[in-house]
Amino acid sequence: MLASLPRLTAVQAAARLGVKPATLYAYVSRGLLARTRDASGSTFDALEVEAFAAARRRTAAQPTRPTTGMPLGVIRTDIADIEDDELLYRGRRARDLIDRPFAEVVAWLWDDARVDAPDTAIGSARAMVQALPLHAGAMDRLRAALTGFAADDPLRRDATAETAHRIGWTLLTGLPVALGGHPHTDLARALVGAWTPAPTDAVVTAVNAALVLLIDHDLAVSTFAARAAASARADAYAAVSAALGAADSPLHISAATRTARLLTRVRRGMEPERALAEALQDGSGIPGFGHPLYRGVDDRADALFPLLTDLPDGEGTMDAVRRLRTAVADRARLAPNVDFALAALASAARLPEDAPATVFVVGRTAGWIAHIAAEYAEPAMRLRPRGEYVGP
Repeated sequence: MLASLPRLTAVQAAARLGVKPATLYAYVSRGLLARTRDASGSTFDALEVEAFAAARRRTAAQPTRPTTGMPLGVIRTDIADIEDDELLYRGRRARDLIDRPFAEVVAWLWDDARVDAPDTAIGSARAMVQALPLHAGAMDRLRAALTGFAADDPLRRDATAETAHRIGWTLLTGLPVALGGHPHTDLARALVGAWTPAPTDAVVTAVNAALVLLIDHDLAVSTFAARAAASARADAYAAVSAALGAADSPLHISAATRTARLLTRVRRGMEPERALAEALQDGSGIPGFGHPLYRGVDDRADALFPLLTDLPDGEGTMDAVRRLRTAVADRARLAPNVDFALAALASAARLPEDAPATVFVVGRTAGWIAHIAAEYAEPAMRLRPRGEYVGP
């Protein structure tokens, strides 16, 4: 029953909200949070705390002046935008592009024709991946492959849009093969081939849609890391590596893997409320739910969910999705984000739990490259902020 679920101590609740215990109790006294008291002290409902944290994030994401307190609060971009809860690429709705091949959308976004990765580069990247221990995760394999591609490219130092696009095509066409897939004109099919030798058309269609929807999304922390590196005139491999470093974090791409584990628990019979309470124990929030840039469901998730019913395990997965959505909506008032849709895609397509991270990175690489190319046209080192000393 709900009353038996694990609860947060006052220390854990304060840490989740990023406040001092005194501030937490101030919230309680103002009726903003409920607590239960017994002989061992005060405890808090984990999902209620998460809902409160999400509400505070949404408020913080809408400042009256975008640059208040932020030396680099705004970076102009013509790549992606979010208007009226819809994701747009160069003024076109992203969800209207999901029926087009990923490579075709990238060629349009970059305004540059596809050039496949050289066989020698793929061989170097594959060798780096194969040298990893068996327990290496998706992000480990991606970083290793990136190193292999960079090492094979003696002309990577040219900080121009043309070179960035060439490197981008090398990564987008070569990564699926280096990770175990087979070369194919359809990049989604090549990528899925790294996990299953004979993917169904429905699985390829869903993965292609995910790749398109993940290309770019405002100025995510990984995208900013890529632009900062490009501002210092790092080559495109190094800039993508900087983005990968920022992305491999529990509040960014790693959230997709955490969400996949949550969904797996529910699919194996665990009650949604208990699975959610267990997922909250690491203090990183409810994986797969809530996004400060959307008032409701993440536009990308909303576009992906309808494609999942036709996948091999679509029916069982969507049943678990519905039960989790209901539990979170009732208890935390949060809507699904793209991490939840990616986890559902992996479950419905019978892909590994860390497959969402790989799909995310391959799709987002197209956006990182677009931003890197754009940053090369800006004055060098413009993204080097000044520190404000506050020490003794």
